Amino acid sequence: MSKKFIYGIAEVRFKKKGGTTKDKVGYIEKGSWDWGGSKPESVDVEAEQVPDAPVLTLLQSNGKISPTFNLIQLDYENLQRSQGGTLIESGSGQDKKVIGWNAPTSLVDLSGEWEIEFVSGQTMTIPNATILANLGGKLTLTEVSKIECQLKINKPEEDGVPPYKIQDTDSMAAGTASQSAAPAKSNSPSAG
Repeated sequence: MSKKFIYGIAEVRFKKKGGTTKDKVGYIEKGSWDWGGSKPESVDVEAEQVPDAPVLTLLQSNGKISPTFNLIQLDYENLQRSQGGTLIESGSGQDKKVIGWNAPTSLVDLSGEWEIEFVSGQTMTIPNATILANLGGKLTLTEVSKIECQLKINKPEEDGVPPYKIQDTDSMAAGTASQSAAPAKSNSPSAG
């Protein structure tokens, strides 16, 4: 059955460039996710002889998304994941635990792959996006502080890869399972 609606955030994951794991991003503030971005751009070519409409429309760029959202789960790992910096740790070995976070002391480029899983059963994959984030909100007893985030969608590093895609979540899981279950290719010549 095809999915006719997209709604609700089930989970957001981020894999830093060069990283090996997709980390879950914490709780997103209710009602804060906005696709943002810009509409497609074009230039109309007008002719003196045709006063009622352009004779040609030249396309300049496709529409773009630039999601903004507020991250409200401010554990130290989420602070580092969204803004860079370093974790403050105590102890060693199995007794090692994170007890704080240091803000970055130099310019931070946090780029990588993002996945947004929707409650409606689809997942958006963004192969290359940069997060811009800062501590925001108010410090009161009636609301929580937040990290105000914006994703800037960048051109994927591989040619021919779309800037983002949306597909059924269950087909993504099936595709991953079938890839891992596929037999290894043999380099020996086949008998024939």
